[in-house]
Amino acid sequence: MPVEITAPMSGDILEISVKVGDQVNAEDELLILEAMKMENALMAPRDGVIKSVQIAKGDAVEKGMLLIELEAR
Repeated sequence: MPVEITAPMSGDILEISVKVGDQVNAEDELLILEAMKMENALMAPRDGVIKSVQIAKGDAVEKGMLLIELEAR
């Protein structure tokens, strides 16, 4: 069952720690989003495999935008 990781707020992507096919565990860091001069780490909500990465480093994203799809294990 796919899990969609969406932007909790508008901001800029500073770093992406995963790529398609990577296995992640719950609470692993997926990416860092800068919003309002603060860095926010987005973590994996559960164990799984990265199905897609919809963003690139430096992208500006809007709240609710799909960032990463995770195929839950």
